[in-house]
Amino acid sequence: MMTRYLLVDRPTTPYYVIKGRSKGPIVLVTAGIHGTEIAGVLAAEQLRHIQLKRGTLIIVPIVNVRAYRQRARGNPDLNRTFPHRSSDRPKIRLSRNLFALAHHFQPTWCIDLHEANGLYLLDNTKLGQTLIVYPNQETYRTAKKIIVGINHTITKGTRKFSVKQGKLRGSFRTAVGSVLGSHAITVETSMQQPRAVRVKDQVRIVHALLREIGLI
Repeated sequence: MMTRYLLVDRPTTPYYVIKGRSKGPIVLVTAGIHGTEIAGVLAAEQLRHIQLKRGTLIIVPIVNVRAYRQRARGNPDLNRTFPHRSSDRPKIRLSRNLFALAHHFQPTWCIDLHEANGLYLLDNTKLGQTLIVYPNQETYRTAKKIIVGINHTITKGTRKFSVKQGKLRGSFRTAVGSVLGSHAITVETSMQQPRAVRVKDQVRIVHALLREIGLI
């Protein structure tokens, strides 16, 4: 595992590059874009120690270090500052640096770990317990497949995960999906779940994806 840093950010933002024994898909996992969403950061830190049989995994456990230290969402909201089209520029330095990292590695898949209020199966205006994919048939099919095993272990129906497709202007998911052509998924665990459960589910979802595409 190699430790690197997004350049010129203060405080510095570390990221980690893990390589398998042979070539394969490149997967980028990000967390901490919003500083109040702690479970994603803890999950990403656990994922740093994974062993790959092939491919490359890049993990940015705390994208917005300043917001995370303040336990604030971030001002401006970092997840509204990424490019929507190839002709756009990210709006602030941190989004420019993260998008430059993604552009450099050209990830096949990008998984952005988040948390949301509510439970989607109780109220479809809420995003808790969803995987939101940038519209693409293969991405959608894969996301549906990987939550089957996750949902099988969740006894309460309203806590099960759903998959939906969507674009959100300025979001990292939409930027890497639209501009880079990556398979992009936002994981939204519900803040109505205990933190330990949220962390566990996020780790399991990433593991399931890595197994599905053959990295582990």
